[in-house]
Amino acid sequence: MEERYIAAVDMGTWKIALTVAKISGDDVDIVYYKERPSDGIRNSAVYNPEKAKAPIREAIAEAEDELKIKIMQVVVGLPRCDVRQEIAQARVERTNPDESITKEEVENLKALAQDEYPLSDPDKEILYGAVAQSFSDDENFQLIENDIVGVISQGFEGNFKLFIGKKSSVKTIDKIFNDLGIAIARKYFTPGAQAKAVLTEDEMTGGVALVDFGAGATSVTIYQGKILRHYASIPYGGNVITGDIRTECGISPRLAENIKYAFGACMPEKLQTLGEKTIQIEGNEVEGFKQIPVKYLSEIITARVKEILDAILYEIQASGLADSLRNGMVITGGGAKLANIISYIKEVSGYTVRMGRPRHKFSAEGISGVFEPAATTSVGMILSAKEDELLDCIDPAEDTVPAGFGASFPFWPEGEGEKEPEVTVEEPAAVEEPAPEPEQPVIPEDAQEGDGGHLFTDEQAPVKPEKKPKKVKAPKEPKPKKPSALTVTWKKLLGFVDEMTNDMDKDEI
Repeated sequence: MEERYIAAVDMGTWKIALTVAKISGDDVDIVYYKERPSDGIRNSAVYNPEKAKAPIREAIAEAEDELKIKIMQVVVGLPRCDVRQEIAQARVERTNPDESITKEEVENLKALAQDEYPLSDPDKEILYGAVAQSFSDDENFQLIENDIVGVISQGFEGNFKLFIGKKSSVKTIDKIFNDLGIAIARKYFTPGAQAKAVLTEDEMTGGVALVDFGAGATSVTIYQGKILRHYASIPYGGNVITGDIRTECGISPRLAENIKYAFGACMPEKLQTLGEKTIQIEGNEVEGFKQIPVKYLSEIITARVKEILDAILYEIQASGLADSLRNGMVITGGGAKLANIISYIKEVSGYTVRMGRPRHKFSAEGISGVFEPAATTSVGMILSAKEDELLDCIDPAEDTVPAGFGASFPFWPEGEGEKEPEVTVEEPAAVEEPAPEPEQPVIPEDAQEGDGGHLFTDEQAPVKPEKKPKKVKAPKEPKPKKPSALTVTWKKLLGFVDEMTNDMDKDEI
């Protein structure tokens, strides 16, 4: 069976992710996935193509060098913000009324609905795509696409939901890849692509809200009856949480992001022992040490997450489908890994909530990071592009691509940016006896985002009052003869934290 390759570029506010997959019939083998910091992108849209171009060029060059291939074309995602939805209708009278309606006729009707819809400003707007909501013929109403195909009728009509975005946002994407000499094979409206990677058929049938908690934008996509029924975007996400930490604590954005995932969590009242700890940041000769209580950090994060969650719940209510979400909410994107966020959303919204990771519809041996929530957009585009049997993005420089190539690219490349101050964690003194000076594990300056992101699992913070939280034993404190400080590596710090936490609920995967 002939092999082909698909390359997908996910251009996010905080990261660029490049994915390469080998396709053999129905089999998908992801052979490469790496992330690197993005630039020139805000609220999921490119505002400065010259800045955005550099990290994309570097990502493609690195993949070509490592896999010994030549990437000729890619599939990309469209911006998630500044998108509005409209309803359009179209009807056709069939030339062969005695023949069954074909899938091709349904697609032609969808194209007709898009072509005939009058954009309010064609110079500034562009159609991202259309989703069929229902069909009817002379006798039947409210049929879905699978039901209308095969029906014999004189004519039929369809109702479609159109998604309309800014033309300038699409033009900047075109400019970037034209300048790089790489063709764009497909552009995807990513909420639909993500559903392929994350949601189950039962979830899409019974009703579910897929929430992509990204860095610069948060989107809400509602499925019911296996159909995308509603979409809305919120022009902020994890970046505002990082910004609050940076402002309140007076530290750099890079350090604020690392601290957010290493020590941050929602629900400060559920932190138990770790809520009593203090993060100590080494300052300069004038400022000295900065101290940030972990509980105060959690209060900052929870306040901003509540604001984002309120906007999410508002959009769900506005859809008119709030009471139809039998399968609750699925939270994906980089922000989904924030500790305790799943339990917090459960408690505030009343819905069942799970973390959305790419489902095992593909193989990815030795590829790090591809089953994380942040990779759902990339994986979704690969699965969507796979359905086009003629699509092949790669011109191999060698006969084969080594299986298992690729590893997660450090979020902040070594040596990039200014050196960050050392950070230590102080433990409170025991009450019953004089305590020695607390251990001070030091976070090295190259600590990466996502390292130790789950200090406390979401399941540790019970939502129902009658369910008692599982007791967690605090680690035994050493009893040296005199106060001392111990410097440990980042890896040892994670082990120190894991002793005070429960294992992550495997059902989330």
